[in-house]
Amino acid sequence: MKKLIDFDGLFDEKLAEYIRSNPGKYTEKQWENVIPKLYKQFGDTYVAKAGATPRQYYAAMSDEELCATLARHIEEGVPVSDFLCRELEGRSCPDALVGLLGRREEELLTLAVNLAGSNKKAYPAYFGILTSDVNADIKEAVCEQLKGGADDAKERALACYAAGQEQEMMLEILSRCRQRDERVYGLLLNAFRTGDDVPMHASYLAAYGDERALPVLLEYIDRDDIDFLEFRELKYAIEALGGEYNTPRDFSNDSYYQEIVAQSSMPVDPDKKSDA
Repeated sequence: MKKLIDFDGLFDEKLAEYIRSNPGKYTEKQWENVIPKLYKQFGDTYVAKAGATPRQYYAAMSDEELCATLARHIEEGVPVSDFLCRELEGRSCPDALVGLLGRREEELLTLAVNLAGSNKKAYPAYFGILTSDVNADIKEAVCEQLKGGADDAKERALACYAAGQEQEMMLEILSRCRQRDERVYGLLLNAFRTGDDVPMHASYLAAYGDERALPVLLEYIDRDDIDFLEFRELKYAIEALGGEYNTPRDFSNDSYYQEIVAQSSMPVDPDKKSDA
């Protein structure tokens, strides 16, 4: 296996030399634009230690070598260059990358999720991550990827929900399905009717986009016991589904409303009623 090369470290050395050779050439703001261009050029610059340019170095590796190299970078504390990541991304989630999704080192797992993206080849491993004991941030990252391909993830999400596994995340994924499915609609509607988090469950109905939910939302928003945050999300969901709610409501005594007003730059008008 090829040796690990810290291309980012080598670039930093060249950049420091370039800056020393060009004192005062750019302002600090200009450097912010110049450095990414120099880094891109560096990808096509011959590096003697590698015997190739950074891009050529990784392009010559097999899928397995690339993924093993990525893992070694993390294990040995060598910075992972963007050239390695872009090469892996361009290979459309190879099997070797899916294999990394079974690892539990947080940094490696986070990178593997980002590189696999919404490719459905990764979905079995993704659901394995969601139903295992891993960092919540990693689960959130996985959830975002699955939302990007929710229709392909639907059956697994339904099965996990039925098994009581990460049900809120499963609802979030299912709410992004574009193909209509009575099972999905029924779960989202039932979660809204019976769940505690009204704003969140209303947002799922809005994201799913089935206008049949409008009567339920309109009935709920008319209740006197909802708070301002619930009202705001319900109104958004109603409008997202093509409906309207224009009844004036007074939330001047609502703690959430008062907090939002206090943090706003707008002057407080105690007599103003909100229909926002």
